Amino acid sequence: MPGLLRGVARTAVVAGTATAVSNRVSRRQAGRWAQQEAPAQAYQEPAPAAAPPPPPPADDMTSKIDQLKQLGDLKNQGVLTEAEFDAQKRRILG
Repeated sequence: MPGLLRGVARTAVVAGTATAVSNRVSRRQAGRWAQQEAPAQAYQEPAPAAAPPPPPPADDMTSKIDQLKQLGDLKNQGVLTEAEFDAQKRRILG
């Protein structure tokens, strides 16, 4: 009987050690995979970019004037009709 108990105890110790080692290896692999996936996710999901600051008002008016001049040139060349010119002018001036 003592030999049988010794064999059962030895089997239990070996099985327990194998389970502990297996769990540790699994945790280490999961940690390594998580580290490998983290940089990949950083490249796949870039942070949203901040909105550019609005241009100064003087530049905005200059831009509108330039756009209106271009529209006037297109109208004079016959590319735009009077109605198209008026619609675009209203859109630019807001």
